[in-house]
Parts: sequence; structure tokens; C-alpha cells
Amino acid sequence: MQSSPISRDKSLKLFPNNYVVLDIETTGFNPKEHEIIELSAIRVENGQIKEEFSKLVKPIGYLSGYISNLTGITLDMLKDAPSIKEVILDFKNFCSNSIVIGHNINFDLSFINTQMIQNYDMPFTNDYIDTLKIARKFLPSLPSKKLGIIAAHFSFNTEGMHRGLKDCIVTNMCYQKFIQMNQEQQLKQTNALGLVY
Repeated sequence: MQSSPISRDKSLKLFPNNYVVLDIETTGFNPKEHEIIELSAIRVENGQIKEEFSKLVKPIGYLSGYISNLTGITLDMLKDAPSIKEVILDFKNFCSNSIVIGHNINFDLSFINTQMIQNYDMPFTNDYIDTLKIARKFLPSLPSKKLGIIAAHFSFNTEGMHRGLKDCIVTNMCYQKFIQMNQEQQLKQTNALGLVY
């Protein structure tokens, strides 16, 4: 029996220092109909990027002009890329048993889990943190919670986004900022309690 994604969601429960940030690019939005065309991840230890993983994946089906324009990934770039079966296990091994972090991560996990089950009959069961949920907590007045909007709000460089590795790096920068905001919030609460006694 597969574990429920909800039970593995650690978004608002903890802020680990060691984790893997992941991001995928796809041909569409439905994991049963569309395909992964890029798998990327970075391993972070105590705020420092220690290792990177990024591979293009050759799709079986159609790559629309819209997706090519959005990501900058073309059919020509994918023609000699490995299949998802060749890449997905390496990706899982890179993630190991780490907590994984992503922005709207359920989208990414739905594709990754589908491919792991289809190709290896093995679900992707890592605990995870969704920076979208954290953004809703710490940036309630920001009109859009898209990753690029959040990054721009923090004045981070967003050039080259919608490619996996760049999105991982930007997600990590936002997550680090949220850690800082959480620490500041806890300090304020501690100081407020201190004033009572």
C-alpha cells in the first residue's frame, strides 16, 4: 500500500538544513498523458549546494511549441537524450532518502511517482516540503505565489527560469529566505513572551 502524499507533507512542520530541491519540466500537466523532458535536483547541506543533477529526457510523444517557448527546450535538444527509464532511477538514487523540496511540489511528485511505478513498480516515497504552502504563510498579501513572482519579490535573479536546474536554485534561495523569516518570527514571539514575565 502506497503512503499518502498528505502524510509525508512536512511543509509547515519543520525547516531542515539538509535536503534535496527538485524540479521537472514536462510536455503538459497530466502525468498519465504527458511526459517529463527534464529532471533536475540539487543537494543542499547547511545552506550550501553540494551536488547537482540535471538531465534532459527524450519524450515518446509530442513537444508543443508552447512548451518549447516556455522552457527553451527544443526537439533537437532532446533527440539524443536518454529515455525516462534510463534517467528516473538515477534521479531517485540522487534523492536517496532525503526530504525533497519543490515549489508546488505535488505536480512534480505526481509525474515522478507515475514514472517510477510504470518503469520499476516502485513508488517515490520521500517526505517533502512545498515552498508554495510556505509562501502562503509568510507572504499572504503577495497577489501571486508563482515561483518567479516570489523570487522577484525577494529581488532574486530570475533569468533562465523554466529550466530545471535554475528553478531548483531559485526555489532554494526562496526556501533559505523563508528559513530566515521563520527564525525572525520565532525570535519576535520569544521576545514577546519575555516581556510578559
